[in-house]
Amino acid sequence: MKTIRIMMEDNDMTKTNAIGWFDLYVNQMDRATKFYENICQQTLEDLIDPTGETKMKVFSSDMAIYGSSGALVESKYKKPGLGGTMVYFNVEDCLLDEKKLRSFGGKLIRQKFSIGNFGFVSICEDSEGNQIGLSSMK
Repeated sequence: MKTIRIMMEDNDMTKTNAIGWFDLYVNQMDRATKFYENICQQTLEDLIDPTGETKMKVFSSDMAIYGSSGALVESKYKKPGLGGTMVYFNVEDCLLDEKKLRSFGGKLIRQKFSIGNFGFVSICEDSEGNQIGLSSMK
């Protein structure tokens, strides 16, 4: 059995993360925006699609900080649902956000569990039917 060890050096911005951006597809932008603004404790901003074919709301980001950013996307070309993509959102404490899920149209799939030195995660479903993860160090 192989052991995979992930090493992170503080403030080493010379390497890139595997995820550079994400699109999280939604059916109703207003409903999804309310869900993510409350779970992630940030205001999503309009992002103009140069093609004019999609509605987009972007998560705040700072390229000097570890992680990536992305957007909620309402598009006729792709719909939300369970399957291939899992996005983990950093939160203060998974357990606190698990308690808020239902009030914003989400549901808990797997209660908070330890992932060792990397903290804790919860598996959830958002207001649009996407399976997402919550990640915290507490």
